[in-house]
Amino acid sequence: MNRHKHHSDVMETPITTRSGRLSTEQVARYRTEGYLKYDEPIFPKAKFEGLRQHFDLKLAALSPDVRPEAMDVPHFNDTKLFEWLFADEVLDLVQPIIGPDIVLFSSHFICKPKGNGKRVPWHEDSYYWRDMLSPMEVCTVWLAVDSSTTENGCMNVIPRTHDHGFSEYEDVDLAKNVFPTEIQKHQFDPAKAVAIELQQNQASLHDGKLMHGSEANTSAIRRCGYTTRYVPSHVVLNEANYSKVHHLYLARGRDRSNGANKYADPAKCYPEMARYRESQSRNFH
Repeated sequence: MNRHKHHSDVMETPITTRSGRLSTEQVARYRTEGYLKYDEPIFPKAKFEGLRQHFDLKLAALSPDVRPEAMDVPHFNDTKLFEWLFADEVLDLVQPIIGPDIVLFSSHFICKPKGNGKRVPWHEDSYYWRDMLSPMEVCTVWLAVDSSTTENGCMNVIPRTHDHGFSEYEDVDLAKNVFPTEIQKHQFDPAKAVAIELQQNQASLHDGKLMHGSEANTSAIRRCGYTTRYVPSHVVLNEANYSKVHHLYLARGRDRSNGANKYADPAKCYPEMARYRESQSRNFH
């Protein structure tokens, strides 16, 4: 069922008054540091188990020639994922940071298999989206589908590096890395990195401009995270360049883009867009 309603040609979702799950201190920490570790369960146990089992089925069905780190925008072809993407448990984390008018920008299962999970180079998400979104105001929720530790390649962040977001990059070996470029070494200090270790069903939040990365998973333990990315609805997608390869979804509240954004239907699959993305081989991170 389509949860969107139109009133006077303004796109809306059902509006509820919610207090959010973050304290004033947590929001201030996120704004200062560029990230926040949320070490409480995100979903009730049964709801989380439903997501984990759903992911396991998707992983089992993955083509042998597709790396499990590369399960990008799975919601384009899987409407069931909106049970978690639009869940109040997640949106109530994001709302204190970006406000009540929330758009789902993207999602990505990043699964590092045991033994040979690839490294994620140091990067800023904003670098890959630099001509895609304006302004660059993205909050990513990194949900631990598996426990994520230094042993199996948890995410590392460099605090307070979210004031720019568009560093210079150099090539790295794609055979060993999830994507082929990395921030040039003279532009960051890995000694300042903080490891974000999470138990299953915990999460971290980070600004789209924050420097982060992770080591390869050479352990005997799989590491999967589900990254879900949200923007306030005044952020505009560059439709001229990306309408064929990307959709936005209004998750909560109303559109504030003056009609610039076109929102997809969360009850509908878009296999043609998924196929077109694959044919273009474009890395949106």
